[in-house]
Amino acid sequence: MVVYTLNPLLDSRWGEFAERHPRGSIFHTPGWLEVLRRTYGYEPIVYTTSAPGMPLVNGIVFCRVSSWLTGDRMVSLPFTDHCEPLVEGPEEGKEILGSLQGALGREKFKYIELRPLSANLLTETGLQKSNSFCFHALDLHAELGELFGRLQKDSIQRKIRRAEREALFYEEGTSDTLLHKFYHLFVQTRRRHRVPPQPVHWFRNVVTCLGDRVKIRVASKAGRPIASIVTLRHGHTMVYKYGGSDASAHNLGAMPFLFWKAIQDAKKDGVQRFDFGRSDCDNAGLITFKDRWGSQRTDLTYWRLPGRSAQGRDAWKLKVAGPIFARMPDLFLAATGRILYRHLG
Repeated sequence: MVVYTLNPLLDSRWGEFAERHPRGSIFHTPGWLEVLRRTYGYEPIVYTTSAPGMPLVNGIVFCRVSSWLTGDRMVSLPFTDHCEPLVEGPEEGKEILGSLQGALGREKFKYIELRPLSANLLTETGLQKSNSFCFHALDLHAELGELFGRLQKDSIQRKIRRAEREALFYEEGTSDTLLHKFYHLFVQTRRRHRVPPQPVHWFRNVVTCLGDRVKIRVASKAGRPIASIVTLRHGHTMVYKYGGSDASAHNLGAMPFLFWKAIQDAKKDGVQRFDFGRSDCDNAGLITFKDRWGSQRTDLTYWRLPGRSAQGRDAWKLKVAGPIFARMPDLFLAATGRILYRHLG
């Protein structure tokens, strides 16, 4: 088979293909790819065995990350929890990845990385495990009352009830006001985790490029925002992508309250799956929180050609810098994120 390339932002076949493919996600869409391009200058490219002008039958989408700090590489996709190769069988995947092996030498890429939910469609022998995470997804086919009954009683059900008794004020939408409330909480949370936040213009681009597929949800108490999450919608799936909270108000149950609001909206709109996203394997607290929603936990493995160890020097540098990030004022922490993130995709 001959392997061709296309620009998914200019070739209308890609958007149509990503929408109808059963494994297509919000991360395959031209809107998400445009967010990556506008914010970090990453140029997307699709590799396919479909000839120009012919209907697409497969495709793997990548972005080239060019960085003097972390090296040049191809990633499918940067700042994306998972991105399935949209191929119909192992042979198609092998053909496309075989073509990419040539690019490793010609372009002097550090590596080529794929982030599939499952490795069933990957048979290229040169692939090596890069990093591993836990992934959670909740099946929404059951009735709402049954879904609520499956929630862990003390830490989830009770906190949702507490939030309702506290009469937390709930807002949703994509206004600049809601974005500002979310981002303030997001910066607080990233500091607690000892990592810089992504720049605010990343989130502005998410809102602009994804339109009604994105929703910012905010819970407030006495006029003060205390928790916020950002969800994305594609087809029959809703994705939890970002969150932030005020640690001093965690006892009010605002985060479980917001997740339950999102699940209620998903059910009302006919969504069949709630994607909780990935968690670092050593983040026991976050993994337990997602477990308690009755979600299914699976392993999520990233693969590299030719492959590198899971803990490269870049991850090591971020861990060392963690205590510095934790003490930075908001302004400097956000500025650090603006500088660093384009190198980390």
